[in-house]
Amino acid sequence: MGTGWASTATSRHVTADAATARRAPVVAFTGGGTAGHVFPGIAIAEQLDLRVLWIGSADGVEGKLVRDAGIAFHGIPAGKLRRYFSLRNVTDIARVFAGVIASLRVLRREKPALLFSKGGFVSVPPVVAARLCRIPAFTHESDFDPGLATRINLRFCEKVFVSFADTVQFLPPRYRQKAVVTGNPVRSALLQGDRGKGRALAGCDSDLPLVLIMGGSLGSSFINSLVAAASPRLVEACFLVHQTGEKDFLPSTRRGYFTTPFLSDGLPDIMAAADLVVSRSGANTLAELAALGKPMVLVPLPASGSRGDQLRNAEVFSAAGAAVVLREEKTTPETFLSEVLSLLTNPQRLSQMAEKARTMSRGAPARDIARLIRERVS
Repeated sequence: MGTGWASTATSRHVTADAATARRAPVVAFTGGGTAGHVFPGIAIAEQLDLRVLWIGSADGVEGKLVRDAGIAFHGIPAGKLRRYFSLRNVTDIARVFAGVIASLRVLRREKPALLFSKGGFVSVPPVVAARLCRIPAFTHESDFDPGLATRINLRFCEKVFVSFADTVQFLPPRYRQKAVVTGNPVRSALLQGDRGKGRALAGCDSDLPLVLIMGGSLGSSFINSLVAAASPRLVEACFLVHQTGEKDFLPSTRRGYFTTPFLSDGLPDIMAAADLVVSRSGANTLAELAALGKPMVLVPLPASGSRGDQLRNAEVFSAAGAAVVLREEKTTPETFLSEVLSLLTNPQRLSQMAEKARTMSRGAPARDIARLIRERVS
């Protein structure tokens, strides 16, 4: 998976000269909270011929994802950043300070030449610690408009990479000169899926189109409820592959309906096999689907349950003609079923949406960002 990395001389990509490997510059990564704050960083690490490590929440999702990618992981305390009043802000501020102290220990011990932040509340302490250690830092924002962590981090970072050109206007004017439009990095493995293997993995032995349904790395109870109500009719028109998340997972006994709590190793093949994808609209997922040229039905998190970033991400893809957007507060199982069936019976529209999706994928973001990191640490 990529060109290799490690935080010590012991790597799963062992070089011919271990002593040289130990002397290579170290790049520290940080970010977490969701898979969307991890996978783009892993995509960049794949492109680096340098030693890397990751600093993340000690009890977050990122630990397993990073270790599975062969990257050394260092857990720190993490406090959530909130824009609203909450008594938990008091204890979480203490956790943020503890995270800074823990990050300082890691950075002083490992001595990285650069820190790369992928965002999420856990990234703030390492970025602050990097400034205190006089270690240069870069950050990346996946969403159309920057989140709170990015707004804090860009004060301490030399560069802020963004996925959309229009995102620059959301940055404070005094920081806009730091912005570099790169797009959102996508893991190379996702671009190497096999359609036939994906259909076989799901048990799809018919000629029906395959519809992939995802609700993010943790699943979506709302999307799951739509599918539960609509699946008896949907399986007459398509084969369903449904990533439910651990919380709502139930093995399916219905023919033409494959359920799984989480797609990991088989995801590239399943995504290659998908003729239509139903999904939330996290920026990382959208970047992956765009790179693969997949038509989408997007059900973004509502503003009441988020900062509204998924709504704005979805609007960008809808305006481009790559996606149909279903607002949660207006969507019933009947409207969901009607929209999916309408698309499945219109191959020409699906093909047009796929082409529009491909236009939303920008160059080679992981490779471009890795090049800028190498230039900075050389």
